[in-house]
Amino acid sequence: MGISEESNTEPLYEKIWVKYTLSRVMDSIILILLVLLLCYRVFSYDDMNHHSYPWFLAFMCESWFTFTWLTIISTKWNPSYTKSYPHRLFSRVAELPSVDLFVTTADPVLEPPIITVNTVLSLLALDYPSNKLSCYVSDDGCSPLNLYALVEASKFAKLWVPFCKKYNVKTRAPFRYFDSNNNEATAPNNSPEFMQEWLAIKDGYEHLCSKIQNATKKSIMLDQEFHVFSTTQLNNHPTIIKVIWENKEGVSDGVPHLIYVSREKNPNHPHRYKAGAMNVLTRVSGLMTNAPYILNVDCDMHVNNPEIVQHALCVLMDPNSDKEVAFVQCPQQFYDGLKDDPFGNQLVTIFVYIGGGVSGIQGIYYVGTNCFHRRKVLYGLSPHHHIQNGNKDLGKSSKKDIIFGSSEEFVESAAQALEGKKTFTQNANLCNSLEAAKEVAASGYEHGTDWGNKVGWMYGSSAEDILTGLTMHTKGWRSESCVTDPIAFMGCTAQDSVVQMAQYQRWGSGLLEIFFSKNCPIFGTIFGKLQFRQCLAYIWVTTWALRSVPETCYALLPAYCIITNSYFLPKDLGVLIPAALLVAFNISTLLEYLKTGLSMRSWWNNLRMSRITAMNPWIFSFVTILLKKLRIHDYAFVVTKKELPINEGLDKNNVNAGGRFIFNKSLVFVPGTTILLLQLTALIINFFGWQPKARSGGQGSGFGELICSIYVVLFYLPFLKGLFRKGKYGIPLSTICKSMGLALLFVHLSMFIV
Repeated sequence: MGISEESNTEPLYEKIWVKYTLSRVMDSIILILLVLLLCYRVFSYDDMNHHSYPWFLAFMCESWFTFTWLTIISTKWNPSYTKSYPHRLFSRVAELPSVDLFVTTADPVLEPPIITVNTVLSLLALDYPSNKLSCYVSDDGCSPLNLYALVEASKFAKLWVPFCKKYNVKTRAPFRYFDSNNNEATAPNNSPEFMQEWLAIKDGYEHLCSKIQNATKKSIMLDQEFHVFSTTQLNNHPTIIKVIWENKEGVSDGVPHLIYVSREKNPNHPHRYKAGAMNVLTRVSGLMTNAPYILNVDCDMHVNNPEIVQHALCVLMDPNSDKEVAFVQCPQQFYDGLKDDPFGNQLVTIFVYIGGGVSGIQGIYYVGTNCFHRRKVLYGLSPHHHIQNGNKDLGKSSKKDIIFGSSEEFVESAAQALEGKKTFTQNANLCNSLEAAKEVAASGYEHGTDWGNKVGWMYGSSAEDILTGLTMHTKGWRSESCVTDPIAFMGCTAQDSVVQMAQYQRWGSGLLEIFFSKNCPIFGTIFGKLQFRQCLAYIWVTTWALRSVPETCYALLPAYCIITNSYFLPKDLGVLIPAALLVAFNISTLLEYLKTGLSMRSWWNNLRMSRITAMNPWIFSFVTILLKKLRIHDYAFVVTKKELPINEGLDKNNVNAGGRFIFNKSLVFVPGTTILLLQLTALIINFFGWQPKARSGGQGSGFGELICSIYVVLFYLPFLKGLFRKGKYGIPLSTICKSMGLALLFVHLSMFIV
């Protein structure tokens, strides 16, 4: 049966454009109201007299809000999503390309090995020829426990992978498949043969979990293949590369290659955190398998759609994409989110509206996980670059050392990857490349090269994902999103407020560092090929931490005005402008949440958390980057704690008591507690009539300031409850004392600044 001519001309994917008419109308109304409010303040400033300070501060804050809103609507107004056609791929491609799979983990305590194991097992069981896949696991914690867990997992994979493909199992992560809430585990196949194999596989997985759990509690015998760990230290150890499993026969239905990599660390050389680990994986895989495409996932992001590789390749292998699309990004979604998202972690509407909108410009952001890359783009290739000229440059010894380093083997593999040549054969012995791989994984290998600057994952920020994607877009590349049904990947999210605050502080610091660097998106538009609206989209995300200043000031204004009996809101009919603005904004955001299938409570939780995040962790992000730019203090990369998947079967309403806030003695909770205490102080002063007289016979604070103060208290309701709770659900006494001191200082200073 021949292939029809029509099937050869049909696209492998297409972009579907969406029109959110109501959303556009509401966005326009909000923008008009913001501009009207600014105009009102400008024309009323001369009449303010002694009330000029809060009026001017409100004007500055609202100017920033207007600018932020402009970047948002510029991003949102042309949303699109990508629809792929995997069935057309097989009629268009004679042979499927190989794909290297990268998994990164950094701490066996914060990222338990059982989580990494489930992610690796789901990748090994992808619906893709096994001889075309190679899985590399980067262990930046240099833990024998991680290696032990992967060795045991490779044994279980010999049962798990054939079982998944034989019965077309949809859920390829064992802990999710055997979860009591998963109906797929026993249905629809109830044949005796299936049930017998199912029970054997379940027993095998429980035995695997038991062995890993026992190894966690006891020390692993550091002999044979684990002997190398006997002399290692966390930040001072040699390169360790182990070929755990090799598909030597090259069978398409077996278990793919599995390689463990722990790069060398030396106190005399910078480690560059995750970006450095990713660049090592890129070089090691380039020597061992050199697949033209790379999928990178975090250790907690398991495969939820086993056909995701085919979907992504539809985009990457489309004839029009080879010189346009650099990477394909899949969304992040979480399997363990609490009901109504009390900590605001799901970010569903951001991906639908902001993510969909940026997809309609130059392409979606790279978010660090669930992303398919072209290897040649990571090697620094620009769109429409003449490959042959690039290889002539690589032939010069001085040029190759500057770009890729001193390894002759790697330079050769990079040149072949840039040309699109197939260098890896099914029967190749991976162990033959171990010595060369260890050379390129050395801590000093990158010194004097372009790694992290023009090649690979970019250095210069803890948000290496956004920076790497920005660099590609600046060169002129596009990116595409890949939304499948079911969703491609699922992961675990922060289960308490402490972890959530630390995560947002790290994100805020890394993003703001990009904005204040040579990689600023504004420079990318002026000197590069970053489109203007794409630049605005990057400004929106890289200035998250910068928003903390106007948001905090604006939250303090109601309390200040009540305490000093002044005002910052317009009087008479002018008050209708901010009132209409508040109503329009809440209606607009609520409609977006309801349209994406979320509840009203989820909307309020996310609205509340966006304010808490802006005034707490992002404040510290801003201060951190300020201190770093002044060369007073640098910040460290913080690994986010991951929850054990064995808790998946628990009732989510009982985990952490239904999402109640957890507090500790961290300074990150001081700003929010201080803001709350100030609002309560202002409300008490207003209730008992303790306000001073308005100066010079002017008007004092009114109903508007009172409503705003109550509104802020509602946002900080979790903090208010924390004032009266004990244990981990209560705000520590030391935090309360610090906040009370700051609140008293604010009240005292307010009397002198009116």
